[in-house]
Amino acid sequence: MSDIEAISQLVLWERQARGRGLNDELANCYWEDGTVTTSWSTGNARATFVGQRPVDYATSLPLVGRYAAPIVHLNGNRAYAELPSTTKHWVNLDGEIAIVESFMRLIYCVEKRNGEWKISDMTAIDEADTIAPEIPGTDLHIDAKLARSLRSSYRYLAYTRIKAGGKIGQDGIGIDRPETVKPVYDRAENWIK
Repeated sequence: MSDIEAISQLVLWERQARGRGLNDELANCYWEDGTVTTSWSTGNARATFVGQRPVDYATSLPLVGRYAAPIVHLNGNRAYAELPSTTKHWVNLDGEIAIVESFMRLIYCVEKRNGEWKISDMTAIDEADTIAPEIPGTDLHIDAKLARSLRSSYRYLAYTRIKAGGKIGQDGIGIDRPETVKPVYDRAENWIK
């Protein structure tokens, strides 16, 4: 298997393990010093991400992810991969079940150590999201004022998290604020150099 194939399989397996709750397999995708930055987790992947879920996620409700082919930028024993991601997760929203569909670009900095590729960092770039009732026609009683106050790149991820009693900052990485995205790519380019 080529390095590009190995990296592609690694990042796709990381997503599959995450979505299926395979925590040992997920942890094994990351180096012990590997880090993550998402809308709800920042820090060491094994300590703050593996086996953890944001407050609005219920393990009893579905979580479905679909991924496009990654684009891999390779330089020797370092690379970064861009993985387009669409995730649907079902949430309890004030007594009704809603489906949040989020669109993200995941940037993985990966490194080959002792002949093995693993993830050194994964950073999520939020692009947009939508919300719909599980049963068509159900009124989700969306607080329009609150929804409008939230960033367009992760509005409903933020909305459902807030409604579930959690917190989410307005300073996350999202395409509605390009100044938050550029540093991610700058770091990735520096990483492979």
